[in-house]
Amino acid sequence: MTSEAFKRIERGLLEAIAFAQGKETGAIVHHIEVPDTPDVKAIRASTGLSQAEFARSIGVKKATLLNWEQDRRKPEGPARVLLALIAKEPGIVQQVLRSQTPQR
Repeated sequence: MTSEAFKRIERGLLEAIAFAQGKETGAIVHHIEVPDTPDVKAIRASTGLSQAEFARSIGVKKATLLNWEQDRRKPEGPARVLLALIAKEPGIVQQVLRSQTPQR
């Protein structure tokens, strides 16, 4: 017996394979531009958070954030995507996490 969730995941994977092979799938494809070198210091400043607060809010060490802000290292993968989201909507992390926090 196959669950409904499995069927949806399988359908999505089959559509992704077909799309990668250049076949018409009818699926909606979203293309998202993520900058190669985000201005991490400016993005953090737009949130109004300190370095420690910002690092904590995005789940990285403060030292990592400092390296990004001082261009010693570059954020990669999911971190770049998260920073791109924050650049467009500075309060997005707090807004989403606040809505996920159980009410007491």
